[in-house]
Amino acid sequence: MQDLTFLTTEELAKKIRYSARYIRRHLVDYKLHEGVHDTRPFGGKKMLFIWERIQEEMNVDQMSIPLASGGICHG
Repeated sequence: MQDLTFLTTEELAKKIRYSARYIRRHLVDYKLHEGVHDTRPFGGKKMLFIWERIQEEMNVDQMSIPLASGGICHG
């Protein structure tokens, strides 16, 4: 298993230069998926983000089209 870096909302906000509030209200609801980009350890309320998965999401080509199967169509 690869080593993953877990970040709190505040730590992620500093890295990607978005406010923690924007991350909680918009990115978590519309762009980031629990179990893929973040996790709630021990079944708790605290959310930890997986930095390597966030980086992958940010590096996706802007001209790509996401497919229902989870793949990407490069126009």
